[in-house]
Amino acid sequence: MINKFSSPCALQSSAPDHHPSSSDAHPSFLDHHPSFLDPHHDDRENIATVQASRTTQHSQCRPLLGVVAIGGTLLLGACAGGGAGSTELASAADGAILASAAQGMDFEYYRDNVEPIFMRPRPGYVAGNAPCVACHTFQTTTPLKLEPLENDGSQVYWTEEQSRRNFEVVSRLVIPHDPDNSRLLRKPLGEDAGGAAEHTGGTFWESKDDPEWQVLAEWVETAPANATPPPSLPEPDFEFFRSCVQPIFVNPIPNAVACTECHSGGGARAFARPPPEGQSWSEEESRASYDALMQLIEPGHPEFSRFLHHPLNPREGGDFMHNGGRRWMSKEDAEWQALADWIRGDLRGSSCPAPLQFSSR
Repeated sequence: MINKFSSPCALQSSAPDHHPSSSDAHPSFLDHHPSFLDPHHDDRENIATVQASRTTQHSQCRPLLGVVAIGGTLLLGACAGGGAGSTELASAADGAILASAAQGMDFEYYRDNVEPIFMRPRPGYVAGNAPCVACHTFQTTTPLKLEPLENDGSQVYWTEEQSRRNFEVVSRLVIPHDPDNSRLLRKPLGEDAGGAAEHTGGTFWESKDDPEWQVLAEWVETAPANATPPPSLPEPDFEFFRSCVQPIFVNPIPNAVACTECHSGGGARAFARPPPEGQSWSEEESRASYDALMQLIEPGHPEFSRFLHHPLNPREGGDFMHNGGRRWMSKEDAEWQALADWIRGDLRGSSCPAPLQFSSR
């Protein structure tokens, strides 16, 4: 069975049916605002433009918004089509996703009960009661990277093949029989109820009594007895971070600000506090910076690590907004590659590869 969602917007559209590919996602925005591709540009100047662009795209039903009542619940279909780099991510990461997913979870229960939750509109950080898919399809490179929805002109939906790919992605974020410690259930849960400290999309469930949380918990708790959790991957090496990664934060590219200018305050994102004047960081200071940075890193998976995508050119799979400009114009950048190797666990110790030897630049 294919879950389909009717789309009044699609019926109102006079344009021919079209399912955008990753290559034509948001062409008008990037083409009309090339400053986003400038590594020295301050994205703060365009925040209002981004918001207006997104509002216009949604009000014009482009690419597609679908609303339908299913079982008395309003569901909102996401914009169909992948974003920059989504096709590359899907093909390159398939093996890594499968290898790092929990095994033995119930696909049919997932498709009938869990997957529809990702389409339900909800208030929060994103305007317009946007559902999970509004961010977790084409807009992000987070561990919850869902497939772009199909569009047949009147409905948006995931095919069974796409749902199985989503299933593997979502299965990476659960621990069979342990919903309380499953990332999928903790991320949008209120912190007072045991949830994560931060979720960009906001808090969806104030307590574990929420019906949605209970549906997810049932899927996790009733997993077959032989279901196995995702393999635990070691965090990237701390000594390499202290010797080779942390210096990045005080070594900006030409005509750009240092990471320490924005990421030195309080909270979970304060991974780039500057060292004392004329000194280097103490081990305690480096450890605090490392712990904060781990909030933006998926061990073993650079393709899901926001640290590598937030300052990356959006045409190469980077986030659309980064106030500090674009440090890397492509994933072929030698510094980006070195950091990716560190996240995979391939670089350890205090010996830095050439792209991370800042004193020689």
